[in-house]
Amino acid sequence: GSQISCFSPTNFTGKQSAYTDKACWDSLIHHGFDAEGRAITKSLWALKAFPYSLLVVAVLMYLPYLLWRYAAAPALHCDLLFIIDELDKSYNRSVRLVQHMKKVQQASAEPEQFWEEYERARRERYFEFPLLERYLTCKQHAHALVFIYILRNLLLLLFLAATCLYLVFLHLNIFFQDEFSCSIKTGLLEAEPHIPSLIPCKLVFFSVFQLISLSVGSVYVLLIPIVIYNALQLCQWDKGLLSVYEMLPAFDLLSRRMLTCPLNDLNIILLFLRANISELTSFSRLNAVSALREATANKEDIDTVIDFMTLLAGLETTKPKHQ
Repeated sequence: GSQISCFSPTNFTGKQSAYTDKACWDSLIHHGFDAEGRAITKSLWALKAFPYSLLVVAVLMYLPYLLWRYAAAPALHCDLLFIIDELDKSYNRSVRLVQHMKKVQQASAEPEQFWEEYERARRERYFEFPLLERYLTCKQHAHALVFIYILRNLLLLLFLAATCLYLVFLHLNIFFQDEFSCSIKTGLLEAEPHIPSLIPCKLVFFSVFQLISLSVGSVYVLLIPIVIYNALQLCQWDKGLLSVYEMLPAFDLLSRRMLTCPLNDLNIILLFLRANISELTSFSRLNAVSALREATANKEDIDTVIDFMTLLAGLETTKPKHQ
């Protein structure tokens, strides 16, 4: 329907009124007077371009996603699959070793033989993973993912701030001008005496534009601190994830790797690994072992696989004295 409604004089015909609406919508210029009585004009063209500007904003906000989707996501996906697989392998190897030690204990009549097997397991470092450690070291010295991640967040902040400033400009200058005075005395109509110099007009969908702009502006203002918070996560290491795996002997990735600047690809991988923790099967199981550590009353009463796991988690760093 019509975007504008002008109050034409009563002597105008239907076609003249339709022409007035069309001419005022095409020009969209407000004619008024300042405090000193001088004639001023104010363009309201931004209202006409407002729906199209929202389309431009939508395209701009989609660009950071495309950047991350095609420049970083494939490599990050491969990194996460490999690390998840290796971390699960570390847990599975520990379970196999625990089962072996349990068989040794059950088959041996001498408790000392079990503790010798336990000390040998620690001494020979069954849980070393040179491939995983070298891979994480390589990622610690790489910066491709972190560069794209920072660039994506900067673009998001730039587009969010620019959109908010654009909406503030519209509200301060235009979005309080739902009524304006239009002049159609141009060209051949300039000399017509029966045509008034100014015709009052009103924008039909002005309130809808205001509601849309307020909604978009509110959402974007709330998104700005979220984007800043996500970007600031790179300023520190996410040590909560791999610290659970340090319960296993010889698994000291944190203490040896995370002493440098956190702005590298390894920290990005850890952040996304935390977001996809449900894919890491061994994490929840090691969390359960961690919760049972304090519940183990007597470290010498080893009857179940859980008892062995808590023992290997470091509850007993030395062999207990034989009673």
